[in-house]
Amino acid sequence: MMNPSVSSKKRVLIIDDDRTLTQMLAMIMQMRGYQVDIARTGQEALKTVATVRFDLILLDLILPDLDGLELCRCLKQEKATLHIPIIIVSARYLFEDKVEGLYLGADDYLTKPFENEELFARMEAVMRRRLFFDMDQSGRGKGIVILEIRKIIDQELIESFFQPIYLLKPFKLLGLEVLTRPSTRTALSNPELLFKAALQFGFYCDLEMLCWKKALKLVSGHPLSDAKIFLNCNPYMVEAQKFLKIKSVFDENRVDVQKVILEITERSAVANFKTFYERLRHLRNRGFGVAVDDVGGGYASLESIVETHPDVVKIDRHIISHLKRDPFRRSIVKFIVAFCKESHIISVAEGIETQQDLDTVMDLGVDAGQGYFLYRPTAQINLGDMAMGHSGKEANLR
Repeated sequence: MMNPSVSSKKRVLIIDDDRTLTQMLAMIMQMRGYQVDIARTGQEALKTVATVRFDLILLDLILPDLDGLELCRCLKQEKATLHIPIIIVSARYLFEDKVEGLYLGADDYLTKPFENEELFARMEAVMRRRLFFDMDQSGRGKGIVILEIRKIIDQELIESFFQPIYLLKPFKLLGLEVLTRPSTRTALSNPELLFKAALQFGFYCDLEMLCWKKALKLVSGHPLSDAKIFLNCNPYMVEAQKFLKIKSVFDENRVDVQKVILEITERSAVANFKTFYERLRHLRNRGFGVAVDDVGGGYASLESIVETHPDVVKIDRHIISHLKRDPFRRSIVKFIVAFCKESHIISVAEGIETQQDLDTVMDLGVDAGQGYFLYRPTAQINLGDMAMGHSGKEANLR
């Protein structure tokens, strides 16, 4: 008979060929009550997960035989292992690695070196979230998630927040980006999890449209003057058939589409590039503006910018971070700024968090900026206050 104290332990698989690190980590985790297995290669990991049930996998990206991202893909494609939470743990931080890992199904991304307490906190967080999404043989788990998503949509349990974007020379309000937070107290109160679940179960377009409607209803009561409204727009939304009726949403709320900028996010999710770009051109012809998000990081390639013909390019916050003391990042920003000026595109620096960040992007010729230093996201639209910059409280937003 199995010892109850052993069977109740959470079992973790560490996939990493660094013997010193894995042995030390295994020892610390065992002291915390975890049962730990170690696989030094991708193939060894695949053999191990085929015979042992794990509660969590810690996956290094650099392995002797398989690429860590490819291994993540394999684990999330197999029915026997797709339910296991995966935290990618890597010594390299490349934004595109993080984005691809999350899209392949990883639950979190942690950069080495890390504090042990942060690792344990993240481990427990992803395992708690997985409990919410796990589906038993009767499908009850799936039903709970679907019911919660439907409840959020039907009862419109969505809060809209707005973060100003400023032209820098002269300082002037360019527009407001709409951000979203669900007003629930379940695992789906995390915006990232909510949209991920909505996408998985076929509710993405309905949820995104609800976010737009809620925001536009608030916006319609304010004279925006020249200020634009930036709405996040995932490729799944653009490619959906119901997206063709999008203009009615703005007509109902009496918001002129000439004031709307569709901020294209997550271009890695484009399924049909021909349809995607054709519909974007159609929207531009009807008066909508287009912005490309996260340029310089992830999947915001120059090719996608050329095909999209955007009015606005938003430079990724990870490029702006530590810009002052990183000549490589400054070179990237200089290139983007030059490209934008030549193409008559407004460049926007995201993630401005300090006076130094602001001074540096202005010195590099960036047209506009957005970030906590300039103005934090807020549920209240106060154009007079927003025009001055600085204000608001931090919120968990999408």
